[in-house]
Amino acid sequence: MAASDDAGKALRDRAVGLKLGDPFPDFEADTSVGRIKWHDYIDGRWAILFSHPADFTPVCTTELGSVAKFAEDFANKGVKVAALSCDSADSHRAWIRDIEAFTPGVKVTYPIIADPSRDIAVRLGMLDAVAKDAAGLPLTARAVFVIGPDKTLKLSILYPATTGRNFHEILRVIDSLQLTAQYSVATPVDWKHGDDVIVAPSVSNEAATEKFPKGFKTVDLPSGKSYLRTTPQPDL
Repeated sequence: MAASDDAGKALRDRAVGLKLGDPFPDFEADTSVGRIKWHDYIDGRWAILFSHPADFTPVCTTELGSVAKFAEDFANKGVKVAALSCDSADSHRAWIRDIEAFTPGVKVTYPIIADPSRDIAVRLGMLDAVAKDAAGLPLTARAVFVIGPDKTLKLSILYPATTGRNFHEILRVIDSLQLTAQYSVATPVDWKHGDDVIVAPSVSNEAATEKFPKGFKTVDLPSGKSYLRTTPQPDL
C-alpha cells in the first residue's frame, strides 16, 4: 500500500462524525476573510457550515456562487454561513474571483474556511472515502450542517463529489427547522413557507385548540385513526 493510501486511511479512521442533537464542536481556523473562532462567529444564531471537495473545481464554483446569490435570504432568516475545504486561505481568496465571474452580480463575503491539515474535516466526519487529491489524501465531501442557536446539530446532509447541492432546498429546510423549533408542528412532504403544517402527534385535540387559534382539521383515513391533523402555518 502506498504511503498516501496509508495516510488517507489513517485520516478516515480518525473521523468522528456527529449525530443530530450533538453539541457542534468549536474550532479556530484561517479563512478567506481572516481567522475565526467558530462559536464566536455564529454567536448564538442559526448557522450553516458546508464543505466542498476543492477550490478551482467546476461543481464547487457553481455552488459557492449560488450561496452568494442567496446571501440576503440567509441573512433575513438570521443564518450565518461558512464554507470549508482542505485548501489554503490564499487559494480560497484567489478562487473567489472565478466564483464571482461565474455568477455575475454576486460578492462572496461569507468566510471560506481553510483546513489543509484536515483536522476539522476529521472531527466533523466530512471526508470522502472516494475523492482524493493529487497526493492521494481524501478530500472533503459535500457536507451540509445546520446548527441551531443552542450550538447543537439540527440537520446534516452528505452529497458525493459528483452531485451539486440544491440551495433552494436548504433554504426550505431552514424555514422548517426554525418553525418547528418554535411551534408544536411538523412540516409534510414538499412543504414550503406558507403551506399548512401538521399538528404534532404529542399534542392532544384540547391542547391543539388552545395552541392553534386558526383551528385544525383531522384527515379522515381508512384506518379510522385521527393522527393526521393539519393547521395553517402558525406564525403567519
